[in-house]
Amino acid sequence: MRLILTIVAAVLDAFDPPFMQRGLLVGLVLAVPLGLVGTWVVLRALAFFTHAVGVGTFPGVVVGLGVPAVGPFLGALAAAGLITAAVAGVERDERVRGGAVTGLVLSTAMAVGAILLTSAFALSTPVDAVLFGSLLAATVDDVERAAAVAVVALVAVLFLSQRLESATFDRAWSASAGARPILTEALLLGLIAATVVVALPIVGSLLVSGLLVLPAATARLMAGSASTMPLVASALAALEITVGLALARELDAPPGAVICALAGLGFAGALLVERALAARGQPS
Repeated sequence: MRLILTIVAAVLDAFDPPFMQRGLLVGLVLAVPLGLVGTWVVLRALAFFTHAVGVGTFPGVVVGLGVPAVGPFLGALAAAGLITAAVAGVERDERVRGGAVTGLVLSTAMAVGAILLTSAFALSTPVDAVLFGSLLAATVDDVERAAAVAVVALVAVLFLSQRLESATFDRAWSASAGARPILTEALLLGLIAATVVVALPIVGSLLVSGLLVLPAATARLMAGSASTMPLVASALAALEITVGLALARELDAPPGAVICALAGLGFAGALLVERALAARGQPS
């Protein structure tokens, strides 16, 4: 009991500075869409698309940094919108489904970003700030954006949940029943893109997909049904962000990397427990 109280006291002490409290607030608010949207990223096998959107925002961020009137957030949002529109539009063709378009868009975006960074703009901002982000530098604007995406994700998932379930588990039936799975998927891709862009300040473009995928993948191992999976995923994301942020300050390490590392360890631990229980013939 004394050890637990000591740990709690240390965690509370770590969040005493205002910048830590602001970072924690952004993280906890963002845990809502991370869990809700991440659930469907995992169930619909959209991890590669999520990674492509995160990394593909690179040229938009570069333009935003080079043109202050645009800013990195709007630049990233525009890039994410273009990527989403390209994938949602072109992958309607069954001949190029399965990630081919996503891979093409990802490589093109990285190439354009590299050209812009080295040739079009003379940026003083280190590239690692773009690639890895910094939750400790969260602003009031980041809090407001996280809250807006959380509300949109909550409303969208509530209204689309039945269509998402039918399009995920029986796409052919949902199309014949008039559920419009193509439109539903396009809306989901847009929601993923918005969540990714708002999460960029936490972990940057390289690791943002891990923050969406890992808590939800862990929740899939732990939750008893698809209906409880979003709640478990959001709770895991909130816990990992809280502990990771405090641990990052103690270690003087990048918060995003620490949070994603904790999420990876959480998934590995859940997987080992599930397999151990399965080997003993017990339900996970």
